[in-house]
Amino acid sequence: MTGKTALITGATSGIGRATAYELAKNGLRLVVCGRRQDRLDSLQKELESETAIHTLNFDVSNYEAAEQAITSLPEDFKQIDILINNAGNAHGLDSIQDGQIADWHAMIDSNVKGVLHISKLIIPQMTARQAGHVINIGSSAGKEVYPKGNVYCASKHAVLAITEGMRQDLNPYGIKVCAINPGLVETEFSAVRFKGAPQADAVYKGYKALQAADIAEIIYFTISRPAHVNIADLLVFPTAQANSTLIKKDTLY
Repeated sequence: MTGKTALITGATSGIGRATAYELAKNGLRLVVCGRRQDRLDSLQKELESETAIHTLNFDVSNYEAAEQAITSLPEDFKQIDILINNAGNAHGLDSIQDGQIADWHAMIDSNVKGVLHISKLIIPQMTARQAGHVINIGSSAGKEVYPKGNVYCASKHAVLAITEGMRQDLNPYGIKVCAINPGLVETEFSAVRFKGAPQADAVYKGYKALQAADIAEIIYFTISRPAHVNIADLLVFPTAQANSTLIKKDTLY
């Protein structure tokens, strides 16, 4: 993997940030993207001694901003070998009749349009070279719908449909396409979803949730397989979780 360049969206926290550390440790060059410049600066400072790293500050839901950012890449970072579409969010946990339009738009704009925007900007160079690897970070919510998950689940189902469509369209070019679908991961996810409300604190209590580093290791494993191996779709839960609604609490694992 040494010398290859990976572009990671949503790199300022959670899975994206952990993935930057994991890939840097294994010799990959990085383009890290996010909306918070201070966190990008911090990430760059922490990793620049390990690998070549470039930061891009933009919102994946804004195609024009994304296009401008990708176009601005220095010559030695322009070739993206691995695209990790990680940026995404969840807003609210309301029944469909009580859902907020702004929350729906935020999830669809980031989780669905964001994947499409960045893929549109990066994949053409991969098809031109007939080489590359695309990893879309989905969710167990893309495998099953749970109560009050309506639009968030719909957005993650869309990610899986896009991933399958990509895999078929890019097959003639030898480009690998993968969806990695985590269950409960202890990140800022719930704090954002509950908008800072106290309920967020209870989500990861009483059991051992997945950690961002767990998913980062899986991402590296996926991209480091031999050329003839493509991990097309992967679902990962913490041991305490059986599905989206069944979690064994008060455990040590």
